[in-house]
Amino acid sequence: MKVLKFGGTSVQDHQNIQKVINILAQEAKKDKLAVVVSAFGKTTNKLIQSAELAKHKDNSYLQLLETVENHHYETIKQLISKDADSVIAHINTLFNQLKTLYKGCYLLEELSPKANAIISSFGERLSSYIIAEAAKQILDVSFKDSQELIITDNNYLKAQVDFETTYSNCRAFFNQNNSQVVVLPGFIAKCYDGQTTTLGRGGSDYSAAIYAAAVNASELQIWTDVSGMFTANPAIVKQARPIRHISYQEAMEMSHFGAKVIYPPTIQPVREKEIPIYIKNTFQPEAHGTLITLHTENSSPVKGISYVENISLLTIEGSGMVGISGVSKRLFEALSDDEINVVLITQASSEHTICVGVLEEDASKAVESIAKKFAYEIERHKIDPVKVENDVSIIALVGDRMKNHQGLSGKMFSSLGKNNVNIRAIAQGASEKNISAVIKRLDAKKALNTLHEQFFGDNIKQLNLFITGVGNVGNRFLAQLQQQKEYLLDNLKIQIRVIGISNSTKMYFDEKGIDLKDWKKSLLENGEHASLESFLEQAKQLNLRNSVFIDNTANQSVSKMYQQYLENNIAVVTCNKIACASELQNYKKLKEVSKKYNASFLFETNVGAGLPIIDTLKNLVASGDRVHKIQAVLSGSLNYVFNNYNTNNTFHDVVAKAQEEGYTEPDPKIDLSGVDVARKILILARESGYELELSDIDNNSFLPEESLETTNNEDFYNSLTKLEAHFQDIYAKANTENCKLKYVAELVDGKAKVGLQHIPQAHPFYNLEGSDNIVLFFTDRYPIQPLQIKGAGAGAEVTASGIFADVIRIANN
Repeated sequence: MKVLKFGGTSVQDHQNIQKVINILAQEAKKDKLAVVVSAFGKTTNKLIQSAELAKHKDNSYLQLLETVENHHYETIKQLISKDADSVIAHINTLFNQLKTLYKGCYLLEELSPKANAIISSFGERLSSYIIAEAAKQILDVSFKDSQELIITDNNYLKAQVDFETTYSNCRAFFNQNNSQVVVLPGFIAKCYDGQTTTLGRGGSDYSAAIYAAAVNASELQIWTDVSGMFTANPAIVKQARPIRHISYQEAMEMSHFGAKVIYPPTIQPVREKEIPIYIKNTFQPEAHGTLITLHTENSSPVKGISYVENISLLTIEGSGMVGISGVSKRLFEALSDDEINVVLITQASSEHTICVGVLEEDASKAVESIAKKFAYEIERHKIDPVKVENDVSIIALVGDRMKNHQGLSGKMFSSLGKNNVNIRAIAQGASEKNISAVIKRLDAKKALNTLHEQFFGDNIKQLNLFITGVGNVGNRFLAQLQQQKEYLLDNLKIQIRVIGISNSTKMYFDEKGIDLKDWKKSLLENGEHASLESFLEQAKQLNLRNSVFIDNTANQSVSKMYQQYLENNIAVVTCNKIACASELQNYKKLKEVSKKYNASFLFETNVGAGLPIIDTLKNLVASGDRVHKIQAVLSGSLNYVFNNYNTNNTFHDVVAKAQEEGYTEPDPKIDLSGVDVARKILILARESGYELELSDIDNNSFLPEESLETTNNEDFYNSLTKLEAHFQDIYAKANTENCKLKYVAELVDGKAKVGLQHIPQAHPFYNLEGSDNIVLFFTDRYPIQPLQIKGAGAGAEVTASGIFADVIRIANN
């Protein structure tokens, strides 16, 4: 015989019940079946809610009861054609009994545990009878009331089973019953004096396990709305997958820690007789589901990650606990006396502190119990008053074979730490089948996804990007992401999702990842109003692991937001030079915050666009080398301008062309004034270890005062036209000396300057073409022949590729 149990979602309505009957028809061909069913979906909750309303003399209980009643009659109408009148008559009788009970609650203004149990039982009594009658239309089916078989004590709402009597009853009944299928209500039983009792939360699972153990069933099938137990909650972790095979012990640990597909006590009766359990999906019956047995084949040491939410952490501490026997006994005695379930326990070896986790709803009662028990010690300051921390969750790694693998705890806590998930308490049993950590409830989603990626991600790391600035550089960057998506996944095991994008007026978010084929018109243009603060708030609220903020602007206001992103463990990648060239104190602060919150702050494209200039410099310094001198052409726009300017064109036209090609900043005066180059050499100086301010950079600008004093691009370009003779004169002097004009940045022993220089033919800068950059590093290791980096140093495409490289650096961190 097999025992099959169908949960509330499986029998929620007539369509689902028809699926159940189809499954029974297939299974009945192979073996006799005992079928345990729950109440129709949400019915028990509605029955209890109606009782509470009646107790408070709220007549709306009648309307709520009417919806329950109508649903059951509609189900009968859709499923039963033979003898429908007799079925309806029986259901009428049950509802009349129920209404009488509600009337009693209404008049007495009371809902006792006994009455609550009787009212709660009607969900299963109604559903099991209807399903049995519906299945009779095509199968050999009989109905049996579980109250005639399962005997308990008189703890009405969470009764303890008398297994000896119950097993005897079950064997006697099933030995005499000849039906191919027997339908029984789950959850309900009766005590020795014949009063209705219930088996508590998940009681239908428990009923099925009791029947399976009583008759030595060949297997127990738990049919639900998911395809087995998952490696994590699939509603929270989209990458979660079904576990094909798991042990009883692992299943119990998973179910204790939030996996709701099976009720923990269900496992114990069948475990004793080694009856296999299958978790199956009513809506995908062909899916394998999860098999639960005593042992499993060798597999991953971690089988699943689960969590319990709505926990309160209670801490009792004080010097009066040290070396005093019986403190723990008294603590747990106090909680037990008030029927408070302890979910987690952890105690420091110093005996100075004990932490316990309880359900949030029990926290106030627990504090009162402990305060009462230790009133003497608290009054004399030997023990501190109980500390309560609400809004926490417990997250747990589960696996039988974890004890045989070193480093799992380290991997767990390291991956959480990298994502700034603060751990409030830790518990691990000597069996090492479970490693539990208490964290903030708000971090639970991030923590679950982080751990799942660490232990089940096939070494794939997911990055979640929030991008501000989708103009030239941002547009190219998004195009590169779309183009390289498959390559990154297949070759580097990196999955990059763009979660938020923003321009100056609109922003758009999609937690599942924005479709980069259609982000511009149909998504961003129809997005919500954008502001820097609201963009940050959205990123904070989503609280995704491996989050990265990308600034593709040249906006000072955006750069002022970096610290807040870093403080929320959101990495920052930027081509915006303003932050790193701001006051030295701000630059240092950003570096400190980056380290403190373990959030990368990368700005490779601040100097040389996509060239690995800053990264190379960092490696030199990290390896112990010391920079004495830097000589560089760092402005792709200025190099482009002076490479193309001659007597055959105008300075105005060459600058306009450079801006059109995307080599300059939106305000070209920033480039031509030398401010942009000064910022770049300042950044290199700081990364070399020199503490300089922008005002310390000697900027010998070639622009006339009239051009420098303009306040908009139109006036600036007009000044270039007006002062063409000035620029021709500069060109002529260099040409006369057979030199080329290059805007050079220099750092020598901590002093920096930038300015236009005449470069002779023998100099490495002479043949620098187009918009290329070049940097020469003179160091202890490269004192005469400098380390040289040369290549394209401007343009949206190469800048975007530099940002891309920084993102990859974060992924590989």
